[in-house]
Amino acid sequence: MTRPQVAALLTACAAVLVTVAGMAFAWSLRPPAPAPQSVEPPPDELRCGATACQPVVKQDVGKDAVELLVGQGSGRIRINGASGRYIFELTIASSGAAITDRSLECVDAEVAVCLVRGAVGNEVWGEVLVRRANAWSRAQLPYVSSGAYLGLHDVNADAVADVVAVQRACASGVDCPRRFAQVFSLVGTKTELGCTAVVNHQDQLPGWPDVSPGAGQLRSCGR
Repeated sequence: MTRPQVAALLTACAAVLVTVAGMAFAWSLRPPAPAPQSVEPPPDELRCGATACQPVVKQDVGKDAVELLVGQGSGRIRINGASGRYIFELTIASSGAAITDRSLECVDAEVAVCLVRGAVGNEVWGEVLVRRANAWSRAQLPYVSSGAYLGLHDVNADAVADVVAVQRACASGVDCPRRFAQVFSLVGTKTELGCTAVVNHQDQLPGWPDVSPGAGQLRSCGR
């Protein structure tokens, strides 16, 4: 090989080495790969079972907003407003009750009442929250209606809504159209205020379809 050819070969090799070194240097300066995006929910996001809670229905009660949220097999009752922030477990959702946009009924007063209800088979199950002196708490009794109706009405005129539950008046294991209304108080020492007379059809109940008996229409239940 002649001297000019050797010189040309050396020059080419040097150029390759410079190129490789430049590529290595550029690779070392590359920006780091972006970190994978987290899919974790925000710290203040409510969880309902294994999923994030989803809002179903909201109602204003004075200066408070009461909202039902549900997820996978469970739910929450969230309250925000002048009374503060409260989170209650939606126990009937955990028991299989269907929560819809018709599941929340509230009555605002000095003693405010919110009834949460949902269908479980042929029954309606419910739970109640009460606001006294700007503080919300849960009423201890769960409520069950075998006649597929739970609502609020101030039956005894004490300015506090009572729970009205329609019950079937049928022999055990037998379906029939006979119904009566059972009334529960949320204040005082007497929880069960009484029951109406049995009627042959639900549309004969006082005030149907918003069942609203008067105190004079109640008698001891079981009579």
